[in-house]
Amino acid sequence: MRYRTIGDGDQAVEVSTLCLGTMLMGTRTDEETSLAILDRFVEAGGTFVDTANNYNAWGEGHGRDSEDLLGRWLASRGVRDQVRVATKLGAGKKDPTLPLSNTPPTNFEGLSAEVVDREAHESLRHLGVDRIDVLYGHVDDLGTPLAETVAAFGKLQAEGVVGLAGISNVALWRLVEAREEALRQGVAPYALVQQNLTYAYPTPDPGRHNWASPELLDYAASTGADGRPSLTVVAYSPLLQGAYVRPDKPLFAGFDHPTTHARIRTLHEVAAELGATPHQVVLAWLLGGDVPVVPIVGASSVEQLDELLDAADLDLPDELRARLDAV
Repeated sequence: MRYRTIGDGDQAVEVSTLCLGTMLMGTRTDEETSLAILDRFVEAGGTFVDTANNYNAWGEGHGRDSEDLLGRWLASRGVRDQVRVATKLGAGKKDPTLPLSNTPPTNFEGLSAEVVDREAHESLRHLGVDRIDVLYGHVDDLGTPLAETVAAFGKLQAEGVVGLAGISNVALWRLVEAREEALRQGVAPYALVQQNLTYAYPTPDPGRHNWASPELLDYAASTGADGRPSLTVVAYSPLLQGAYVRPDKPLFAGFDHPTTHARIRTLHEVAAELGATPHQVVLAWLLGGDVPVVPIVGASSVEQLDELLDAADLDLPDELRARLDAV
């Protein structure tokens, strides 16, 4: 496993370059299997895990199933000091009687100061910890003044309840403005942004704010200097939930176009030449780019996880990276 530093100064922490996503743990992935996956991740040197306060509230669970399972695992294994835990708030159910949706009406709880404070402390309770290493706003909230949200995250950091703050599913201008607002308030700015990013890319859509665009990556590359606190880009769904290797899995909305199909063909060719799997090549492509990101990987078995872990130490030869990029 390899590692990188996120955050700055006293709040800087080292994490594994692969982050383990736990969205389905405690629901679709049963507890025994989930615990085995977590154990294997730590055994392999993994130190960064990701969850949220609403996972599976749309189907099989109550929303905090993943946080609850992580809490039981941390307590039973005694690994709290080894693991950095990230969770999210803001996309839980505002009205518990209504469903969640990615399109209006979303029923998201939002990022008001009251929600941020309440849900952060609930996550502490469910995780069984006294500090959240990384706390994200799960979905940007245009209905709450940005200054209010920024102040709420800054307050939690000042109190020591949260180590680093982050935001997900956000337009670039909103991310930049939020970080500038934090500096104006004298509080710690967002240190991470979690967006969808993978080898394939979606067709342009003015309404798509969950994609890690080239402009976002360029902005992240400019940070980490004096007066510009560092920003780490975290990539969710880097493997398109298996669509690279399973023809029966539909591509995400916006991804089903000729360039994606050409990229998938080239991906398989490069993987065969390397003696690697397509998933390993995608992760290595993300990890070794001009702006390295932290991919979040999910697995429903230890065998799947072992395949993905091997990507952490896979370096793509320059000529093969150039071939992948050229499609």
